[in-house]
Amino acid sequence: MGLGAYIAVSAVLFAIGVVCIVARRNMIYVLMGIEMILNAANINFVAFNRFNGDAMDGRMFAIFVIILAAAEAAVALGIVLNVYHLFESIKPGDADLMRD
Repeated sequence: MGLGAYIAVSAVLFAIGVVCIVARRNMIYVLMGIEMILNAANINFVAFNRFNGDAMDGRMFAIFVIILAAAEAAVALGIVLNVYHLFESIKPGDADLMRD
């Protein structure tokens, strides 16, 4: 399997993530879209590392992004739970106090 296949999978995953963010029916979908975009970046890091040589740069960046995504997911889910507690909705448009 060549580099083009990895890039194609990454591009499709990135596009699905962007669609999830733009559609934004609720905050959970937005978080899932962000995670898909980060995973698309990880696929690119590892694929370019595989086809560029034996250096560990791509794999180390991917591990760093995975750690960053885990921390982001924990903080974001805490924020979503707090927003749900305050507004009883997880739609992004409902959590706007300045709109009224």
